[in-house]
Amino acid sequence: MEPQVIYEDREILVCRKPAGVAVESARIGEMDLVSVLRNYLADGKGIPYLGVVHRLDQPVQGVMVFAKTKGSAAKLSAQAADGRMKKIYWALAEGEPSEEEGHLVNWLLKDGRTNMSRIVMEGTKGAKRAELNYRVLEQREGCALLEVELLTGRHHQIRVQMAGAGMPLVGDRKYGKEKAQGAEHVALWAVKLEFTHPGSGKRMRFEWRPEEVGELRGVE
Repeated sequence: MEPQVIYEDREILVCRKPAGVAVESARIGEMDLVSVLRNYLADGKGIPYLGVVHRLDQPVQGVMVFAKTKGSAAKLSAQAADGRMKKIYWALAEGEPSEEEGHLVNWLLKDGRTNMSRIVMEGTKGAKRAELNYRVLEQREGCALLEVELLTGRHHQIRVQMAGAGMPLVGDRKYGKEKAQGAEHVALWAVKLEFTHPGSGKRMRFEWRPEEVGELRGVE
């Protein structure tokens, strides 16, 4: 697998993660994005440093940033934790939202045995607050194309919260329905990423438009 690098300098590497590829894998022999990028960066002087500062679920594709130094990793991780790293997704949800835009706040509890999360009552031991904004971009054939701004970074957050709101994502067999409507993977794409460069302090913005969404929206 060839890495799809969008931008690279001495401090950071921005790339597109393909659907179906894990960011990191604990399974022996399974290729993951970190391994692919380390091979790409290898210069024969040992294993290159590559810091993971945020993640995408394995079925999800889209824009990610990695750190090439420990100092950059610390600064980017801080941005991801406190909300200064802006992450925008497109999601194809089943059903017809009653409102053109919405704000969801839930408490999510992760089950490590099943690798799933669920919505629980506030105050539940181990639960974490999950928050996002969404707006409808287009309504089509019983589905809605949504733009989602992720305000917190929780395990399977968008998939769980949208399903909990009665709008499961197309192709999501963990939290949605069995029908995939032609989608090979869950219909969720990380399309925009914005953060402050850990070295220069410049605000960086990267956007990517998935071909699948163009087809769904009837774009030539």
